[in-house]
Amino acid sequence: MSLKPSPEQKQRQTPARFPCVLAVVCFGLNPLAGFAQTLTDDHLNTLPRTVQEAQRIQAITQSPTDFSRPQKFEENSGGAASVRARETADAFSSASGNIPFDRELDFKVGNGVFRKIWVSSPSSTLASDGLGPLYNARSCQRCHIKDGRGHAPDDNDGNAVSFLMRISIPTDTTTAASQIKGYLARAADPNYGGQIQDVGVAGHKAEAQIKLTYTEFDIPLAGGEAATLRQPNYALTDLAYGAIDPNAGMSPRVAPQMIGLGLLEAIPTADILANADANDTNGDGISGRPNIVWSKEFQKPMLGRFGLKAGVPTLRQQSAAAFSGDIGISTSMFPNPFGNCTQAQQDCRNAPHGDQDERVFEVDDATLDLVTFYSRNLGVPKRRNVGDATVLRGKELFHSSQCAACHTPKFVTHRLKDQPEQNFQLIWPYTDMLIHDMGDGLADNVPEGSANGHEWRTPPLWGIGLTETVSGHTEFLHDGRARSLLEAVLWHGGEAQAAKDRVVEMSPTDRAALIKFLESL
Repeated sequence: MSLKPSPEQKQRQTPARFPCVLAVVCFGLNPLAGFAQTLTDDHLNTLPRTVQEAQRIQAITQSPTDFSRPQKFEENSGGAASVRARETADAFSSASGNIPFDRELDFKVGNGVFRKIWVSSPSSTLASDGLGPLYNARSCQRCHIKDGRGHAPDDNDGNAVSFLMRISIPTDTTTAASQIKGYLARAADPNYGGQIQDVGVAGHKAEAQIKLTYTEFDIPLAGGEAATLRQPNYALTDLAYGAIDPNAGMSPRVAPQMIGLGLLEAIPTADILANADANDTNGDGISGRPNIVWSKEFQKPMLGRFGLKAGVPTLRQQSAAAFSGDIGISTSMFPNPFGNCTQAQQDCRNAPHGDQDERVFEVDDATLDLVTFYSRNLGVPKRRNVGDATVLRGKELFHSSQCAACHTPKFVTHRLKDQPEQNFQLIWPYTDMLIHDMGDGLADNVPEGSANGHEWRTPPLWGIGLTETVSGHTEFLHDGRARSLLEAVLWHGGEAQAAKDRVVEMSPTDRAALIKFLESL
């Protein structure tokens, strides 16, 4: 990949919302500059960018002004790590396109652990026991089906695998995270922990069952069209361990797709903070801000990147947290062998587990590293139909409607010494990695880190057009309520209200073009 700007890029006059790409450039402009200097990327083995490189990146990440043809490199959503777009359910399951041959084995072994079916203890399969005793799924793959999106509880059989109900209560307890300005302290429910676990091993009752119904309503659209949205209504039944705290808040979560996570982790923190505008000083109605969270891995505040509210700073911590909370498997980062079980669930805490004999943790650090490597290197499929006239028109509407104000198209990753797959790539994730107020309609009213109950991280859009191919459905948003991309757009509120209104007011032909553009991503 060459980052040399083309003549058309040199001539562009419209400034991007991505104003700067290097600390030496940004810190004089951004109100978060002083704080940015404390949010280092020293957990990555990086090389500094030169001023000349920063200038090249500045040019190539500008917003387009010519929508008559694709931009240079636009087909390669994940840069050199992009993979061929396959029209099969395995479209999200390929290794980074630029992965060296000698690292492919680590990817395949990590995939094996990701797909492993865990069993309860004691068991003769000593490397695979330790499940639960209370859990949501028996493997990582059971939630991230084919490395794609999960789904809401099934209307017919109540199957909630790949769907979580997070639960937390306000607390005044002082923790290490309390040093973070604006941190909204939460604690686990005393009886049910941090999430509802709807399955238990033999002899242990599941915590509860999640029941879901919908209330439908119509939204009129310009041109005589209309759309029907569905408002989810959740209920917990069969509570097995007493009452839920009356102050508890619950947040439904569908497992997100897994592609491109290593590239998102490799975006320089300074570049993400450069787009933050918490006080909307530029007056565009968009006030995205970073979710600053506590890193269990590095014991310091870091920029949150992963999870639906950007509540986790690194892929390794995200993987360890999922092992603990979703499967009940211990790691050095989350060492409890009983996972999420509370003091009120003593039978669960005292049950046999896999941390026995020579095993200190059910997943040791080497195995956790392999799963992290696998998660870091699931390749992003290349764009389809980038030169199609309708797609290009939809792209123009995406920008003119201000969708790109949050769904930032492009970044360039760090120079990395030991991650060749993510090293210095021009990527097109369509996210600013910031949290935004999305309005009352999407609010879960449950804070996470520095994010309040109305804020969500801008989700990456790459690969979104292959959702049905991979996952067998077209359910979108944090809880799967949207049954189409148009429905997902129409749920936008808060900072995105103006953009949503522009879509409502479009002609049917333009709305169809916008959706076709999204389907090409």
